[in-house]
Amino acid sequence: MRAASPARLPAVDDADAAAGRGGWWQRHGARIKQGLTWLFFAAVLALLVSHARKVDWPDVLQALRGYPLATLALAAALGAFSHLTYSCFDLFGRHYTGHGLPRRQVMRVGFISYAVNLNLGALVGGVAFRYRLYSRLGLDNGTITRVLGMSVLTNWLGYLALAGTVFSSGLIRVPPAWKIGGAGLQAVGAALLAVLLAYLAACAFLRRRQFSLRGHEIELPPWRLALVQVLLSCLNWLLIAGVVYVLLQRQVDYPLVVAVMMVSAVAGVLTHIPAGLGVLEAVFIALLGSQVPHGQLLAALLAYRALYYLAPLAAAGLLYLGLEARARRGA
Repeated sequence: MRAASPARLPAVDDADAAAGRGGWWQRHGARIKQGLTWLFFAAVLALLVSHARKVDWPDVLQALRGYPLATLALAAALGAFSHLTYSCFDLFGRHYTGHGLPRRQVMRVGFISYAVNLNLGALVGGVAFRYRLYSRLGLDNGTITRVLGMSVLTNWLGYLALAGTVFSSGLIRVPPAWKIGGAGLQAVGAALLAVLLAYLAACAFLRRRQFSLRGHEIELPPWRLALVQVLLSCLNWLLIAGVVYVLLQRQVDYPLVVAVMMVSAVAGVLTHIPAGLGVLEAVFIALLGSQVPHGQLLAALLAYRALYYLAPLAAAGLLYLGLEARARRGA
């Protein structure tokens, strides 16, 4: 009598093990997801509390009280228009990936992510919130990554255009203590413009438009779409500078405010400090302190933070909670 072959036993064991793993996830997966959700909320709440403690609220309120109502209204309107403009950046990703989410939903995600990004940093706002919200809306990680990449690219294309122009123009008088001199800053500006022109030329003339980078497929947009990216991003940066210009009550020429804003933006990114706390003020005082009294300059920047950072963050928080509640009801 021939012994039964054990060849099939491992397959049976593997199937049982797989079924066991699947059953384990079915039993515990919902609790794990719920736990991760609460952990995510706790981390965001901790970051919000930490950020709020760093804000000198009495100084913010005093700075706001010192402004005419019309000035605050104009600055708030420019800030709202800027947030609306940035919310459109994710529409480029919608067109680029072809996902079918409604435009209004996409703009909500863009607004929430941008407001949190400004206050808590790119990893929390630009990345974590986009993945959280878009995955709730049914997008896979690959699509979300491409949408995120397109939004980030759009934002910095406008920066390349504006910073390259104002740096190379020699508009900024660099303080003697800075390591980079006026000529060096002009060279940086020329390099930024060269990068921008190279991107637009690649979109216009390259026959091969698809590339693979670390397993991710990258496709250059048509040159017309790339040009719209640049123009919309430039508009957003100009609106941001416009908020500060209005709050400075036109004591400094607008192009100079734009130039200083460009310097402070890249300084905030390089220091990795959420909301650029202290960096924005240091750059503005270094570059404009000889033209505007320090007290007025700091008051303008405090009002700018209140109108452009904190107020939109409050609105984004309420909108985020509403989206989460709606998603849970639909789950």
